[in-house]
This record gives sequence, structure tokens and C-alpha cells, in this order.
Amino acid sequence: MILPIVSYGTPVLKKVADEITPDYPNLNKLIENMWETMYASNGVGLAAPQIGLSIRLFVVDTSPFIDEENMDKEEIKTLNSFKKVFINPKIIKENGSLWQFNEGCLSIPEIREDVSRKEEISISFYNQNFELQKLMLNGLVGRVVQHEYDHIEGTLFTDHLSPLKKRLLKNKLKAISKGAVSVDYLMKYPKKPRL
Repeated sequence: MILPIVSYGTPVLKKVADEITPDYPNLNKLIENMWETMYASNGVGLAAPQIGLSIRLFVVDTSPFIDEENMDKEEIKTLNSFKKVFINPKIIKENGSLWQFNEGCLSIPEIREDVSRKEEISISFYNQNFELQKLMLNGLVGRVVQHEYDHIEGTLFTDHLSPLKKRLLKNKLKAISKGAVSVDYLMKYPKKPRL
């Protein structure tokens, strides 16, 4: 089932999410719905807060990043095969220099900005079967995982921007939170306060 993606301005996006246990209700169905929602929205990652759930869960499939003209065979193979469920992840270590990449977010449509992140991360997490995993990730795969990890920490990619850049985007962000945006996927906007 395709779920609505909550927009910028929805409180759950700014909240640190809670860990879950293997007996979380309908977990496999939720993960299935998250994959379906992500693919219907043409995303490469989707975190539970983006569908209104404050839990430490996200899914990633980097295959849409493949650009065969500008990549070597190893990069193509890595991006094409990286499809994972992350439950209760913890970034253990960040290494390397900061590098910029133009990021966007399904919860913040029509805005893309350069964001600096570390080149490499070490992360532990549980997979869909609640088996503990540890990975060292870099490049685009590492970046997508860092972006989704931010979501479960209550951080948006716009939080990484300079104060000047944030001021320049203020009106666009306000418009998104009011639903004054054109998207080709299901979105849910913050409720207007009752008077």
C-alpha cells in the first residue's frame, strides 16, 4: 500500500525517533509498504518519520543513482546491489574529508541543495529479520544512508545549510508546509491549528 509522505513542517520530522523491538506490530507489512511508497515516489531512501512514524527504521535502494556514462563497473555494481532495511541503526564512526553533493528529499519537494558529509561511515543495524549487521559505507551509498539516518535523528538536509541559505529558502519551505507545491506522489501536510 502506498502511504502519504509527510511534508516539511510536520512535527514528526524534527523528533528523535524511538527504537523498536522484533514484536513491533505488522513490521513486515510496514516495510513492504515503505518500499512501495519509496518506489512510487521515485526515491532512493525512505525513513519511517517521513510516513509519520517516529521509529528508527529506514529503507534504501541506490540503484536509481546508476549513471553508466560517468561510473566505473565497480561503482555500478555497488549501487545496483545496495538494497537494505535498517532497523535501530547507529553510526559508529565517520571518516574522511567532507564532500559536497546535491541532495533532495521527498518531504521537501522542489528544493535541492549541496550538503557536506563525511566520505565514509561505519554503521551497525538490524536487518528485517532482526539480525545484527555492521557495514563500512562510502560514496553515494554512504551518503544516502547518512541522509536517511538524519531523518531518525530529527534532522533534515536543510539543517546542514548555512544560515544565509536557510533564510533564502524560508519562503519556499513555508509554501511546502502549506501544501503549495506540485508533486506526483501522495503527500500529507501539517494540520492547520484550530482557532
